[in-house]
Amino acid sequence: MDIYGLIGYPLGHSFSKDFFNEKFKNEGINAEYRNFEIKDLSPLREIIDSHPSLKGFNLTIPYKEQIIEYLDEITPEAKAIGAVNVVKVVRRGNDTILKGYNSDIVGFRQSIEPLLDRMHTKAIVLGTGGAAKAIIGALHSMNIETKIVSRYRRPGCIRYEDLDEETVREYNVVINCTPVGMYPNADVCPMIPYEAINSRSILYDLIYNPDETLFLKKGKEKGAIVKNGLEMLLLQAYENWNIWND
Repeated sequence: MDIYGLIGYPLGHSFSKDFFNEKFKNEGINAEYRNFEIKDLSPLREIIDSHPSLKGFNLTIPYKEQIIEYLDEITPEAKAIGAVNVVKVVRRGNDTILKGYNSDIVGFRQSIEPLLDRMHTKAIVLGTGGAAKAIIGALHSMNIETKIVSRYRRPGCIRYEDLDEETVREYNVVINCTPVGMYPNADVCPMIPYEAINSRSILYDLIYNPDETLFLKKGKEKGAIVKNGLEMLLLQAYENWNIWND
């Protein structure tokens, strides 16, 4: 039986395990998807060696950037954005080759494209982690200008306290790439000037649990188009399967 999995910490919120195991059951695929919840990546090689039928795995918070140093090969696209969320395990005799890819770009792009109109040419990206890097890469591929918001002072970013109403009106696509608002902490949201959100705005949250975060609720109250990350996750999962079985 083939094994696939998800590596991250924590994993209580994850959708992938149930999705893939249901897929395997419905399609008669002799495989299992497991969660590997580890506090750091040091046990990675042990996991791979102790599961000889492991054919591939996904990465989630906080390992999409850290995994790169463990890889033998990485696609140019994933290397360019500096984040990997899917790894293919290739075994050749006594050698094990780890190939890194990024399917977040495909999933996000296909998910948000139907929402975009001519007026949506600038986007605010909340967060600077591996997910944010994939989202920025996808936005740039659609010729959408980005402004990145961080909690800390970083090159190429502005801080939340510097994000004003004028900027939010101009950059009228706002994407939350942080875990703020994720279950069980669903009563919080990114601190942005929601009073600047209007019917020309799109608020997109990569979080899918809860299905409507406080970030999205506040956007809906202002008449914005809102969407969570569930469809992106589904589209990304299909792409993962294609990668593992190419």
